[in-house]
Amino acid sequence: MRNSHPIRRAVLASAATVSGIVLLLSLKPASDPASAQAAGGAAPQQTAAAQESPQGGSGQQTGTRTVTGDVARTQYGNVQVRLTVSGGKITEAEAVQAPKGGVSDQKTALAVPKLNQEAVAAQSAQIDAVSGATYTSGGYKQSLQSAIDKAKAASGSGSSGAAGGSGTSAQARTVTGDVSQTQYGPVQVRLTVSGGKITEAEAVQAPKGGVSDQKTALAVPKLNQEAVSAQSADIDAVSGATYTSAGYKESLQSALDKAGG
Repeated sequence: MRNSHPIRRAVLASAATVSGIVLLLSLKPASDPASAQAAGGAAPQQTAAAQESPQGGSGQQTGTRTVTGDVARTQYGNVQVRLTVSGGKITEAEAVQAPKGGVSDQKTALAVPKLNQEAVAAQSAQIDAVSGATYTSGGYKQSLQSAIDKAKAASGSGSSGAAGGSGTSAQARTVTGDVSQTQYGPVQVRLTVSGGKITEAEAVQAPKGGVSDQKTALAVPKLNQEAVSAQSADIDAVSGATYTSAGYKESLQSALDKAGG
């Protein structure tokens, strides 16, 4: 029995050693500095990510700018429209030029405020003419369309940045058609083209003298408007001004051919 004592002591010593190792292993994860850093660092990273998220879209704000359309010449005077555009929308419209003097003062005072409101409401040049101010309304719509085209061209060139050729297609240029000889006199049309579209049409020559003055005053503004609306020479003749209308369409087609349209 005495000879077995050393064996028991060895077994007890081994058991004590194993127990100590197990105890150390169970305590190590709680005291591991790497584990503590991982647990403590997760929260700040999530907080930073949460702070960055709302900043992504907050800086994308569209500035406000003004755009002035081309002058539209009417029988009673010039009309020119200026737009205030913000976020791609018309926020204000005003006529910086309008017919003046005599009855024109009354018609301008009646028509322009209504036309301004309609331009903002419609967000386009598709607005109704004001009764009793047909010529002023026609000139307003023509200049309004020009301003809208300029705003679109500026927006397109700004969004494309340094993309090659984008600015060239948006630049406005004038093209004059060939003279069309009619029974009552020559007719010649000049177009303003921007972004591949007709933004303004005008007759730089038209029959004059006697009854022709009345017919020209009646027909040309309507033909100018139709040319811009149709974006082609496929427009209706004005009743009572057949020859002037035919000459206008012929010169208009010539101008379109020169413009490449």
